[in-house]
Amino acid sequence: MSYLDRDTMGIYKAHKGPGPYLMGANTLTGNNVINKKEEALGEIKEIMLDMRTGKVAYAVMSFGGFLGLGDKLFAVPWTALTLDTGNHGFVLDVEKEHLANAPGFDQDAWPDMTDAAWVNQLHAYYGTKAYQDPPI
Repeated sequence: MSYLDRDTMGIYKAHKGPGPYLMGANTLTGNNVINKKEEALGEIKEIMLDMRTGKVAYAVMSFGGFLGLGDKLFAVPWTALTLDTGNHGFVLDVEKEHLANAPGFDQDAWPDMTDAAWVNQLHAYYGTKAYQDPPI
């Protein structure tokens, strides 16, 4: 058995594995994101780890476009997402219009995700609390 022999929820196929509450980050990329109305919002493209704290800071998701063209990327605070084991993805409690107006970026022009102003703006937009930097 290979460590890659997992289903979409990160559970090892040969025996019960770590999922769904402890999962490899690579099993989360490609997962769908829906809202509470079960409207499709996008897809997880990246999981951003804060290397200072060891915590997941953001999920970068795509929204819009057609067949991957013209997709806008969004950093969504990890705390704004809820695991949806029934649909094998995540729930983000926002309306489609709210996401369409969210601060996003082009895949070739990522923001400085460590910039305090950017962090505060992002968390204010999603109504989440910004994590604090660890003491130096």
